[in-house]
Amino acid sequence: MADAIVAEGLAKRYGQVKALAGLSLSVPQGTVLGLLGPTGAGKTTTVRILATLLRPDQGRGFVNGIDVVAEPEHARRHLGVSAQQTAVDGFLTGFEQLELVGRLHRLGRRRARSRAEELLERFHLAEAGSRAVRTYSLAMRRRLDLAAALVAAPPVLLLDEPTLGLDPRGRLGMWDVLGERVRAGCTLLLCTAQLDEADQLADEIIVIDRGRAIAGGTPEELKRRIGGERIQVVLGNRAETQVVEDILNRVCGGQAVVLPDQHLVQAPVTSGAQALIELVRRLDAAGIEPVDIGIHRASLDDMFLKLTGQTATPTVAEEEART
Repeated sequence: MADAIVAEGLAKRYGQVKALAGLSLSVPQGTVLGLLGPTGAGKTTTVRILATLLRPDQGRGFVNGIDVVAEPEHARRHLGVSAQQTAVDGFLTGFEQLELVGRLHRLGRRRARSRAEELLERFHLAEAGSRAVRTYSLAMRRRLDLAAALVAAPPVLLLDEPTLGLDPRGRLGMWDVLGERVRAGCTLLLCTAQLDEADQLADEIIVIDRGRAIAGGTPEELKRRIGGERIQVVLGNRAETQVVEDILNRVCGGQAVVLPDQHLVQAPVTSGAQALIELVRRLDAAGIEPVDIGIHRASLDDMFLKLTGQTATPTVAEEEART
């Protein structure tokens, strides 16, 4: 199977900041690669280079075998792009926005209008299609932006946080649309901080940190790499996390991790039931009543935390900085 997306040794600096440091990846045709990493890892820079919006300092990128630096106009004909910041024009109506994209792709007036109507309906925007985009909510703009990326039915999609700002129902709807495109043969590079999204959609995942790939594999392979079970304790307040971390380290033999913003402490465990009983006894002796306590299997969240030392879900401040 040929690779529809290839990056070879991509490097990019912004002043003294090294955004990419020799990143390489490949995405076989008709598959989905999830690109995961903490804020500032280089995900958006990677998308911008492959989308011909940014020149790398070093390295090369290819879309359907076309060099995105040497032949950017040719490469764009094979691409659909949806970035974190929506690229829609607030003064156009939703219908006009999609029709314009179709005309720019030389679909012809009749086909461009037909695709606009079809996609407005598919993304539940038909009733708002005659309204100016500036009146749309953030979630509506996200749906319109992805619809615009699909107007010409491109064989390759580059998506940077496509479901950012959507409610759970909107995310599920977006997943359905993307699944349909992949089943039709589309190739997808998906940058996301939503690990359930990567678990749901991605055939392969690459985790990047500080501009480099630090792990890769299928979702199941990455979860198996973390391995085993974990005891997880959810507390009523942040002040108790340090005490519970010490207790959990003694019970589980170290490696406890604290997520203070979530009032959560967890650690890997080999003898789950026995360790859980001992933990409950020690918490009771310390006068600590957890909100929740239990054993769970390793998840992509666990993998991400172990590899990067950070949670994947952006903080409120990070979310606001993106908008």
